[in-house]
Amino acid sequence: MRKKRYSRKLVAEINVVPYIDVMLVLLVIFIVSAPLLQQGVAVDLPQASAKTLPSSEKEPIVLSVDKAGNFYLNIADQPQLTLRDEAISLRVMAELKRYPERKVFVKADNQVNYGKVMAAMVLLQKAGAPSVGLVTQHKESARG
Repeated sequence: MRKKRYSRKLVAEINVVPYIDVMLVLLVIFIVSAPLLQQGVAVDLPQASAKTLPSSEKEPIVLSVDKAGNFYLNIADQPQLTLRDEAISLRVMAELKRYPERKVFVKADNQVNYGKVMAAMVLLQKAGAPSVGLVTQHKESARG
C-alpha cells in the first residue's frame, strides 16, 4: 500500500479581514470626531465693515442695553427711561404690525453680559421681528 502524498498549492488571494478592521476603526474615529467639528471650540471672528442704512428708510427700531443690563427703546414715548420686557414687546409688536419692513437692532454696551444681549434678541423675536441685527462701531471712530 502506497501513501498518497498531497501537495499543497499556494493560494494567491488577498486576505481582506485586516482591511475591514482598519475601515471599521476609521469609521469609529469619524463618527466620534464629527460632532466635535460642528461645535467648535475657539472663536476668532473676522473683522468687517458694515454698510450704513440708506437715509430713505424709516428709522430702525433700536433696543439699547446699558452696562447695568437695563433696556431702552428708541421708539418709546420717553426713550431715556428704562422699560420692562412686557412694555418693549407690546410696543415693538404694534410698530411691526404697522411697518413690517422696519429693521430691528440691538445696541449693547461693550461691558454688558452676553446673556442680556441674547435676552434682548429673544424678546424682539418674540415680539415679531423676523431678524434682529447688532449695532457696531467702526474701528476708526472707536480709536479717536
